[in-house]
Amino acid sequence: MADWMILGAISIVSGCFAVLWLVPRRAYRDQSYGLFSTTSLFDAVFLFDGERLISHSDIALAGFEHVRNWPDLRRLLQRDFPTFPESPDTVRDSGYVVVSPIDCTFERDVLCEWIDGIVRVRLRESTEKKPEVSGALNNPTRLAMDQAPYPVWLLDQNNRVQWCNAAYVSLVRKTRDQDTDLTVPLFPSAPEERSVGRTRVSVGVSGSSNKLWFDLTQIEQEPGHLCYAVDINAIVEAETAQRKFVQTMTKTFAQLSIGLAIFDRNRQLALFNPALIDLTTLPPDFLSCRPSLSSFFDRLRDQHMMPEPKNYRSWRRQMNDLLEAAEDGNYHETWSLPSGSVYSVSGRPHPDGAVAFLFEDITAEITLTRRFRSEMDLMQSIFDKLADAIAVFADDGTLAFTNYAYQRLWGGTEETGFQTDTATDVMRRWQDQCYATPILGEIRDFVETRDDRAEWSADIQLKSGILVECTIIPVHNGATIVRFSATKTPAKIPLIEQISA
Repeated sequence: MADWMILGAISIVSGCFAVLWLVPRRAYRDQSYGLFSTTSLFDAVFLFDGERLISHSDIALAGFEHVRNWPDLRRLLQRDFPTFPESPDTVRDSGYVVVSPIDCTFERDVLCEWIDGIVRVRLRESTEKKPEVSGALNNPTRLAMDQAPYPVWLLDQNNRVQWCNAAYVSLVRKTRDQDTDLTVPLFPSAPEERSVGRTRVSVGVSGSSNKLWFDLTQIEQEPGHLCYAVDINAIVEAETAQRKFVQTMTKTFAQLSIGLAIFDRNRQLALFNPALIDLTTLPPDFLSCRPSLSSFFDRLRDQHMMPEPKNYRSWRRQMNDLLEAAEDGNYHETWSLPSGSVYSVSGRPHPDGAVAFLFEDITAEITLTRRFRSEMDLMQSIFDKLADAIAVFADDGTLAFTNYAYQRLWGGTEETGFQTDTATDVMRRWQDQCYATPILGEIRDFVETRDDRAEWSADIQLKSGILVECTIIPVHNGATIVRFSATKTPAKIPLIEQISA
């Protein structure tokens, strides 16, 4: 039995020396192991009896003096080869283990072999991995992951990266230092906080305040979580631009005195401004709950903020007609409310089937218009009581105003008040009823003149034999008053009497 043990020991030692003899001997100075260092140490060979290091190649002496057992080597390789076996038992059970680097862009690996009870660990150069590479090209799954345009990585149960593709490595290089630990996840999260599904995450760019945005999808697997990150920077930028635009429009709408209510394609209130609350007296909490179009107008009706319909059925039919007209952009009405206020309400179609309603308080405008019209009617009635015929020309030379005596004298339209005839048209009508006289031309020139104007008068004779005294009076803003006063005829008959006859 002892002879067999001695023979076995001699065989192991002989095998170790044979392996070491076959390993190329090269001298390295000031070298340290690492995938990202310029002097990465490869072609190193280690021999283990269980977890105990029993021998290594000469090349492994530089930078590996502190490696005495399997855990020491595993800690050394953990950063670049996180899937390195935790114990030699894994190699013994498999017989042959190839450990790929975390960075798939480097064509290097670690070969672990079980040889007659001894575990041989070799750090291989990329030139010796070509057979595996060609084999990888025949593996569609591995090729798809390595060449995927978006980052893909695998997390273990301890939230450490076990594997990643080229896109992930490129993203790490962009956001961190070049010589960084790839096992530290780019999107850190505690295991208990890690959510399965899609989440939006961001990562900062090294040396810049910019952020890169991704849709992160995590799928639970037996060894941990398989993660995918899809670039959504264009979507985030579009959402940011849209949000800024909406904020700008909201600020603009907030300053408007016109109430705005926009209903989406589902006919629910999507946007409103403060002026709508002031004009309709609807509660803000009611508007914030996004009421439907019918509920909105029902509430306006209940608060007497729209004309009271004769009956509810006709009002409902009117609301349907209102919506159809608003969708065509043809709805525009003036609401006279029981409170005395007057609102101008218009409906306009919006993109994507939305409808906007504008509420404008035109009470002051309507009141001013009514007051102006009342004053004009009063002035017209006063002028109609005058015995003299009056014609008022505006600054642009058009006939703006006449009275009842003027209509009796010169005829023409039976309506009194505002006219649209020009001075030339009026003079022609006068000329048709008068004997030829230069006075009418002078009146026309005076009406169209703006400078050096003074009051003057002259007589004209109608074809009926009536003498009329014309008084031309300039007023401010370029307007002119022409007054036709009653005078005597050659038969000494008063003009008013002749007109009355």
